[in-house]
Amino acid sequence: MRAPAFWVNPPSKAGFWANVLHPLSILWRVLSDRRQRKGKHLRVSVPVICVGNINVGGTGKTPTVIKLLNVFNELGVAAHVISKGYGGSEVGPLRVDEVDHTASDVGDEPLLLAAFGACWVAKDRAAGAVAAIAAGAEVLILDDGMQNPDLIKDFTIMVVDAGVGFGNERLLPAGPLRQGVCDGMLVADLVLSIGPQQAQREFAGRMKDFADIPHIKGALEPLQTGMLWHDLRAFAFAGIGRPEKFFETLRATGANVVGTRSFGDHETLSETLLRRMESEAAQMGAQMVTTEKDAVRLPKGWRHKVITLPVRLELSDDTTLIEAMAAVVNPQDT
Repeated sequence: MRAPAFWVNPPSKAGFWANVLHPLSILWRVLSDRRQRKGKHLRVSVPVICVGNINVGGTGKTPTVIKLLNVFNELGVAAHVISKGYGGSEVGPLRVDEVDHTASDVGDEPLLLAAFGACWVAKDRAAGAVAAIAAGAEVLILDDGMQNPDLIKDFTIMVVDAGVGFGNERLLPAGPLRQGVCDGMLVADLVLSIGPQQAQREFAGRMKDFADIPHIKGALEPLQTGMLWHDLRAFAFAGIGRPEKFFETLRATGANVVGTRSFGDHETLSETLLRRMESEAAQMGAQMVTTEKDAVRLPKGWRHKVITLPVRLELSDDTTLIEAMAAVVNPQDT
């Protein structure tokens, strides 16, 4: 039996403000539980793979979805992504067209994902699933869906930033979690931690409490495009969950990062803002560089001025993920 909300992560030495905000965390949990009970919980005719996290902020879900699209492509299975979009794009169901749509139409992540496979924007995930299946989807990838109750999931991948872990393990607003650690682990079929080796070693210690859940490790590695990054003077900007991760990755290529600017996740890149950064970069004798997700938000007139550093998820164990996905879509073979 799950502990009552009042006793989940009770006040401790986590910090003054965490303790002050603890009653609001209880309210968050009550509201979250109510939302789960009122969800549609629709069972559809194809497998649903959920990629999600319990933390606020970026953990690497989008690179994980891209990895899954590649895995299902190799398996010969038609995979469609269901995304909620962002802001004004939370409509649908609408199949994303990377040529005709913009980030303001459908959101930056769906627009990026559409370059790798079929992607739908749907505030109502159940309606999005029905539309995708009608269009030929043989498996659905539910992007950022761990807390969404619209669909019954067949397999859930919890993505964790190994360098952050679960913070103070408190729910919002006392901590960084949308869902309790134990609650998240109860529904996770696989934990994927993303980060450098030292961070992975530290996070592996936390996973000892959940040894029955498969755990694989990954890292976001720059995609080899032929671009010579070494000694490039770079002015880097990013509006993602953790911009500093992008800056670290760029430095690791050998680029000389002489300036950086961080923005909120999904923040609009206005002409005024871009001209200001262009001027700063010019004063430093630097090239503007950004992420793939930020690049899709650039106005067309700016895309030739900014270099994109694409990254891909590299796993320590591809076999575990491939076999798990093959078992979900072909259970009779296992």
